[in-house]
Amino acid sequence: MSPLEKTLEAFATQATTTHGFLQLAVIAAGLGFGWLAARVMRRRVTQAALWKFGTGGFDRVAFPLAALALIWGTRFPMQKAFKTPFVDLAVSLLVAFAVIRLAVYVLRHVVPDGAFLRGSERTIAIAMWVGVALHLVGILPEVWEALDSIAFTVGKQRISLLLVLQGLVSAAIALAISMWLAKLIEGQILAAEHVELSTRVVIAKLVRALAFFLAILVALPIVGIDVTALSVFGGALGVGLAFGLQKIASNYVSGYIILLDRSVRIGDLVTVDNRHGVVKEIASRYTVIRSLDGTESILPNETLITQSVTNHSYTDRKVLLKLKVTVGYGSDVDRVFALMLQSARNQPRILADPAPGAWIVALGDNGIEIEMGAWISDPDQGQVALRGAVLKEILEAFRAEGIEIPFPQREVRILGPSAQGKDPAITAG
Repeated sequence: MSPLEKTLEAFATQATTTHGFLQLAVIAAGLGFGWLAARVMRRRVTQAALWKFGTGGFDRVAFPLAALALIWGTRFPMQKAFKTPFVDLAVSLLVAFAVIRLAVYVLRHVVPDGAFLRGSERTIAIAMWVGVALHLVGILPEVWEALDSIAFTVGKQRISLLLVLQGLVSAAIALAISMWLAKLIEGQILAAEHVELSTRVVIAKLVRALAFFLAILVALPIVGIDVTALSVFGGALGVGLAFGLQKIASNYVSGYIILLDRSVRIGDLVTVDNRHGVVKEIASRYTVIRSLDGTESILPNETLITQSVTNHSYTDRKVLLKLKVTVGYGSDVDRVFALMLQSARNQPRILADPAPGAWIVALGDNGIEIEMGAWISDPDQGQVALRGAVLKEILEAFRAEGIEIPFPQREVRILGPSAQGKDPAITAG
């Protein structure tokens, strides 16, 4: 008899007996205990808890697991006294429910939110409930046999449809769990603020690569594939890298070199390949540079290794901001210096130490050329707006003090035959 037939027969014989009511009471108590455990978990577990890995919270998984633990634990002593078909059915359903919740819980942390994630959740739920339905009606073993009968032989290896499905499921489970744990470890590494950011990024990427490699090593033997076959794949991969994939390999290696030697770090202000901006991300294959106008450039890592890079914040993030003005020859230079320096000090982004300075750079055709230098510690925030604010305040201060900003002047002499030795001149300004 199938489990469903046994349950229906037991329902007819035990529905109104003490044994039937006892099983229903155990099921109800297990469900109530699971609901209460989930409520307690929701209140006590915060978003920043160490073991809160995925979206939705562990309390969603706690309900079926807690209920299953109580019902399953109670079934053993009950089975010694009488048959427990109701409890057996509840255990089967709770196991499927717990597996679905746990799979979705892990999947939401590994796969980005989107159509693929939603489709994967539906596929897992449908597959699990179909499996439970086939088990209850008693035809699941026949389905396994039918899938195993569809097979072909490659060398000495018999490959059936059942083996392929088992391999795909095993690989998916191993990869999901390894990526889940890798992301947990990666989050803890990136949160270690006492370690330099580039070092944290390198370690996190190595952890992810190692987790992927271990998942493959675990998944292949489960389905009966010899891991020594990877040596053949490794040789083929080496040939591919030597020819068509050498640029990709170069970018990956360059990425690790950049992160390890820390010549370019996340947050640095750089100029490379006619692009000026802040390094926002150093990925395995590329580096993202965000310019001060908001546009983002994706550069291959090899570019930062083979070309000259100007790192404006390599040893010191402070950058000198220079402004130049011209005043008339009749102006009080010391007063001009004072007004310009005060205008700089009024800006919160300009540092007090080192202090701003001003000096004469040239005695020009139209006036005295004066340059002011001031230091800022946040060059990634841009300089255009700051320059404009300082110049506006200088202009207003000069107007209030009556300091002249001269216009360009030129003297033009027109000479002709009628001059008769005279030197008339027309001056235009």
